[in-house]
Amino acid sequence: MPLSRFRGPEATPWRIGVIDGPNMPNLGHRSETIYGPIKSLADLQQLVAEMADELGVSVVPFASNHEGEILDFIHRTARGVDGYVINPAGLTTYGEATRHALDDTTKPVVECHFANTARHFAEVSPPQLVQQSRFTYTATGLVMGLRQYSYLGALLALTLALDDPDFLAGGARRH
Repeated sequence: MPLSRFRGPEATPWRIGVIDGPNMPNLGHRSETIYGPIKSLADLQQLVAEMADELGVSVVPFASNHEGEILDFIHRTARGVDGYVINPAGLTTYGEATRHALDDTTKPVVECHFANTARHFAEVSPPQLVQQSRFTYTATGLVMGLRQYSYLGALLALTLALDDPDFLAGGARRH
């Protein structure tokens, strides 16, 4: 059964920016325990594009190991996309400039991660120094711990949220 059944025939063909932060371009060479069978960033982007096609939306993928390039992408696309899915990856705990740029767009943002970052940070950080994502505080939503399926869940949820004028008009768009 196609995913398009969740959306009416007159559904808006939203454009969603999908951002992958530092270390994600190395997908396929990272821990298979955490990142699963995905062999490359291109494979992940193809999976997301196929889901977007089923939903009747388009994605604008972008990946970089450099925060400045990610900022440039956000600034360049802010008026041309309806929302963002971001895996901040290496920027998760320190990407304040990227978080600000996304927040400034006033577009809904879904943070996603392959791993359950709360569990990961609790395992690797001393209890008094537990780290948290800088993005979670201003994101519209969060999907994590489901490997590549986190992206699919984020894309589906964001699409349906964009379709629901009461949800985003009710304050979920910002903080």
